[in-house]
Amino acid sequence: MTENSQPSSDRGELVAAGEGEGEGDQQVASESDAAAAQNAQQARQPTAGESFIRPQQPTGPQGGPEGQQVTRARTPALNLFQDGDNLDLYVYISELETFSDFDDPESLVWVKEDIVYGDWTSGPDSDGTYYHSLKIPTTENLRNNGSLFVHVYFVKSGFSPNPEAGEGLYNRKYTTYNSQRLNKYKRRRYRKTSNLITGETELSQEEIMKAETMKEEIISHWHPNITINIVHDFTQWTQGAVPPPLDEYVQFTPAADRYKPITFLNTYWNLVRDYRPINTTTETLDLTVTFQPLSLFKWQLYAAQAMKSRWPGTAMLEGLGGEEDDEDQDTIKEAFLETSPYLLALTMAVSLLHSVFEFLAFKNDIQFWNNRQSLEGLSVRSVFFNVFQSVVVLLYVLDNETNFVIKVSCFVGLGIELWKITKVTNVSVNREKRIMGIPTLKFTDKGTYVDSNTKAYDEMAYRYLSVVLFPLLGGYCVYSLIYQEHKGWYSFVLSMLYGFLLTFGFIMMTPQLFINYKLKSVAHLPWRMLTYKALNTFIDDIFAFVIKMPTMYRLGCLRDDVIFFIFLYQRYIYRVDPTRVNEFGFSQDMEKEVKDKKVEALGNGSTAAEGEPPKSLEDKKKD
Repeated sequence: MTENSQPSSDRGELVAAGEGEGEGDQQVASESDAAAAQNAQQARQPTAGESFIRPQQPTGPQGGPEGQQVTRARTPALNLFQDGDNLDLYVYISELETFSDFDDPESLVWVKEDIVYGDWTSGPDSDGTYYHSLKIPTTENLRNNGSLFVHVYFVKSGFSPNPEAGEGLYNRKYTTYNSQRLNKYKRRRYRKTSNLITGETELSQEEIMKAETMKEEIISHWHPNITINIVHDFTQWTQGAVPPPLDEYVQFTPAADRYKPITFLNTYWNLVRDYRPINTTTETLDLTVTFQPLSLFKWQLYAAQAMKSRWPGTAMLEGLGGEEDDEDQDTIKEAFLETSPYLLALTMAVSLLHSVFEFLAFKNDIQFWNNRQSLEGLSVRSVFFNVFQSVVVLLYVLDNETNFVIKVSCFVGLGIELWKITKVTNVSVNREKRIMGIPTLKFTDKGTYVDSNTKAYDEMAYRYLSVVLFPLLGGYCVYSLIYQEHKGWYSFVLSMLYGFLLTFGFIMMTPQLFINYKLKSVAHLPWRMLTYKALNTFIDDIFAFVIKMPTMYRLGCLRDDVIFFIFLYQRYIYRVDPTRVNEFGFSQDMEKEVKDKKVEALGNGSTAAEGEPPKSLEDKKKD
């Protein structure tokens, strides 16, 4: 039994009309005699163990011409209940997945009689919703990772869900059943951390022992809410033609001319933060059962979400980290619950643009450095620092359990930064200087970087920057060492550098601003790439207000906005200078000079050709 709502075991039962319905079913047989007679003549459909494509069998004189197979279309089924019909709700709690102990009074936790099908106005909130709260005492089995199931029965008013209630009290046809496991098994990972100076830790002795003996443990968790939905639907479903995943919840009668009211046990809005572990100290469990009618459209959305966790690709991608974390799903749910619908719609629209701008920024960044001929005005040291930053992020991601996709993204980002080094410096193999017999790499500055004033301004900017950078790095190192716990010195260095880069990384963007100030120019910058990245930053600002995220990330979005506005201000105050070169290594004067030479060459060519007779068609073909 999976965690999602499951239909009863007799759903989709293929029995000829008039067989196995019981005495109670005969009360309704008179209402559909014509449909039952028609279904009785249909050929038996293949069961789950048979092939869907069976060879044609000769039917003889009674079944039609020999060698031919007679097929008839199935009749669409109608809802067994109509608006205004009364239902009784029975809710049982049991540790058994298959329930049969109807005589145990402790198993029956809620009976709600005379529920009107299609009623959207009754209840304490005048929306057809009813609530029932209870406390469930735990058993030794439940406290040791046992399971607890809820069994829900809807019966026609006045009837019983107990098959042994006797004639006139139990009617299988008018009984709808559904069940689900209430507890959820989740992995809990253990890491042994401590203060590297004092050796103290906030972990308990049990957690320390488990961290030394195991990396993770599967623990049963409990959520105090579950919602029982009955779908208000009169669609004429046809057995065998209901699309998945809806087909798992539609229960047809044996005659296949009617279907029972669709029930759905809904836990979609149960957030991960509200789950609590069930351990040896748990004496009772609080549970609030909610009954609520549900529209067809909402049921389809909930059923699709419930089916997503059981897709065939999910199990395969789980080992690669492709499974979406529950925390990420909670973020989306909280956005739906707490955000204005208009702002949420705007966020969904701009999120599509975010992917487009990200791709365009990547493309223009590669194009800029690939076509760059001159390094005048560009900070080469910033490129090397970006490589260092990418290495720290990659090592930090590998040291912590992170999604596989994020690891691949960090590898790709590091590869791009390493490729940029070959564009800003001359890289050669130094065979004279070897380390353990392996030749080393030699990096020399390009001529366009050395000959201009860019190198001097770059060194000056980093010299001023170090006055601010290193004291901040030392202070953050002391803070992390005293107040935070780490797995070891290696993890401490990585987490300290990662946190420092995340907090003060914007300082490394200031050397480029300083070079722009000294050169009084911004023509050398990759403005297309910067524009696309700035647009993505503004989109991140919207997400920062809509979706719950760390404060440090929100500050990071703000700092990127400030840096970009400074770039825009510099572009405004440093007017166009025809002698300044742009990001492609050309100036306006150089482009004008090339254009004048082309015009002059064309003029000389036309003057020389004025005295020549026009060429014939054959001569043009030869040319």
